[in-house]
Amino acid sequence: MKYIKILLGALFITACSTDLDQSPSNLASADSLTDFDGVLNAAYYYQLGGVTPLAVMAEFRSDNALMFEAPYTEFDTYTSNLTTMEDQFFGPLYTAMYKSILSANNVIENSSDAGQVAEAKFLRALSYFKLVRSFGAVTINTSAAPSLTDTSILVRKPASEVYSTVIIPDLTDAVAGLSTSIVDGRASRIAAQALLGKAYAAQGDYTNAATHLGTVVNGAAGAGISLKSNYNEIFGAANESGNSEIIYATRITGSIVDEYSFGSDFWNWFVGDDSKSDLPVDADLVAAFDASDANGGGTDLRRAVTLSADGRTAVKFPKDGGLGTEHDWIEIRLADVILLYAEALNENDSSAASVLPLLDPIRTRAGLSSLSGTATTQAEVRQAIANERRLELAFEGHRWFDLVRTGFVGAASGFAPSSANYHVFPIPVSEVLSTGGVINQNAGY
Repeated sequence: MKYIKILLGALFITACSTDLDQSPSNLASADSLTDFDGVLNAAYYYQLGGVTPLAVMAEFRSDNALMFEAPYTEFDTYTSNLTTMEDQFFGPLYTAMYKSILSANNVIENSSDAGQVAEAKFLRALSYFKLVRSFGAVTINTSAAPSLTDTSILVRKPASEVYSTVIIPDLTDAVAGLSTSIVDGRASRIAAQALLGKAYAAQGDYTNAATHLGTVVNGAAGAGISLKSNYNEIFGAANESGNSEIIYATRITGSIVDEYSFGSDFWNWFVGDDSKSDLPVDADLVAAFDASDANGGGTDLRRAVTLSADGRTAVKFPKDGGLGTEHDWIEIRLADVILLYAEALNENDSSAASVLPLLDPIRTRAGLSSLSGTATTQAEVRQAIANERRLELAFEGHRWFDLVRTGFVGAASGFAPSSANYHVFPIPVSEVLSTGGVINQNAGY
């Protein structure tokens, strides 16, 4: 079965360097390994395969970006035909995450280094978090050597079970076991704490989300994390190393390609260099920036960093100077955590007067006035936070998942709530076929 091959494909991967840029280079028997650095590096390396798929899925499925060439226009039509995108997006994401998971399993089961195990648990949780948000129910595998004959292990488990049995426990262990030091490209305690908060928020558990996100926000300074003074200092290859706002990023370099040879060019889709969408920016996003200017008492400084002058392409990750292939994929940064923390507090019935000031540093940096006093009800504050997340995090792979999590997806995308089947993406058809239907397809596809 193809899926079992995916599970076994990364099992015995090792590498001769601890450098995260080292792609898996050789194979060895698991019982012959004493140094699991290479296996752990493989778990990091496979994250590259999910970068472009998730960037496209999160932005082009939402109201931030549009495709113009069929069949890519299926991202905006919400029909079963989205399965035609399997080879370029859903398949690579699905495969890469399970390869990362299998490498992580090997480290967790076999390494005697507690730090390595904690990193591996972070990566396994991160992989499953990406899978459940994208596909809903998925197969759970926590073994380094899954059975080749027991097909029952392939049965998809509800997202709630994936959260409760893998993601939350793994991140809890990672928080306890990871270093407080932040090293570019490696998991850290504050990254695990932030991802744990995001995982609870994704389930609608805002009580636990607020606890963990609040720990990150309140402990950021002590961990060396802070908002950059200027929005344009966050992005660009020259700004990434040692960036105080970035909590965790998948490191990318043009000298190392992923196994699909296109996993590192996410920016290419946004700047309009792909013929499938020469002018990818949705006019609705431009209108959102216009509204921000009108309601914010100034010009939203994020617009010039995010959009081209004509508002038709996205330039947050520019290709200028040949540095396009050097852009890291920012998984978690402080502004994201602050805004999600504000959302959690609002959903927990905190007052507008206590929630909205959290947004002030982000809005001040953007050249805008405080929202304090402009929104008073929970619904108004909810919308204000959603608006802020959209503009602050545009083209960073958040928008679609924010829409789904907050229930705004129907209004934003134009399809009725009865089409909730399309809140998740299709399971790769090849997985359904190769397992004889043991791995079943999502409803609606």
